[in-house]
Order: sequence, then structure tokens, then C-alpha cells
Amino acid sequence: MAETISFTLNDAPVKVTTDGQRPLLWVLRTDFNLTGTKLGCGQAHCGACTVLVDNKAVRSCVYPVRNAGGRAVRTIEGLAKNGQLHPLQKAFMEHDGQQCGFCTPGMILTAYSLLQQNPQPTRQEIIEAMDRNLCRCGAHTRIIDAIQAAAAEM
Repeated sequence: MAETISFTLNDAPVKVTTDGQRPLLWVLRTDFNLTGTKLGCGQAHCGACTVLVDNKAVRSCVYPVRNAGGRAVRTIEGLAKNGQLHPLQKAFMEHDGQQCGFCTPGMILTAYSLLQQNPQPTRQEIIEAMDRNLCRCGAHTRIIDAIQAAAAEM
């Protein structure tokens, strides 16, 4: 049954009328045309679909849109401000942390969530926090370097 769900999306209030159990991923991609959030495995294992809900990383492929009601959702499209890339986005570019780019939005948003909780993580803490975000290109060491550089800048 359709319900109207209101939340903040990339700093703007939005409403969507849809099945509340529908995954947030599909609402973002189809209803709001925000295609930076990717479908990888569809089972919350790979991290390609990661977005922020109240600054915490969530796997949007299994996150019912109903749960976003009244919350702040941020996608990769909402990370840059006033035309300026976020330090994480800049660091990923500077350290070549985005090889094919498919996993990059989820990686960046997972790293953002980590840095909100722990502004100066050790290399090991970064590795542990990013462990469930998969990259088939093998850019993991460059991704870790990028997160460390962004943490220093932030």
C-alpha cells in the first residue's frame, strides 16, 4: 500500500508516495534521478549502494524508504557544497582511489560516516571500517591513503 514519506534529501525537504517497503536505493535512483548510488549485490554485502542516513552509512538496497521518514539522507550527489568537492572526493581523485568508479560513491560515504565518528582513525581502523565495501579493481590501498589524507585535511 502506498504511503507518503517525507525526509530531507541532500539538504532539501522531499516527499515521495510509494510502498514504504520499497528499498531506498530505488527511490533515490528512479524517483529522484540520483544515480550515483549503485546497485551491486542487492543484499547489503558489497557497499555500492551506501548512502548516509543521519550521517551514518546504510545499505540502501535493503533499507526500506519508510525508515528514512523524518531523517536526513545524503547521497554522493549531496556531498559537495557550493561547487566545491568534499575533502574525501578530492582525496579519492588525488590518490587514484576510484579506478572504475562503480564502488566509489559507497566507499566515500562509508568513509564519511567513519570520519564523523572518528575524525583521526588509524590505518587499521580505516581498514576495519571499510572492510565490507568491495572494490573489484583492487584500489584498496589507494582508497585507504585517500581516507587518511582527507582525515588530515578535515
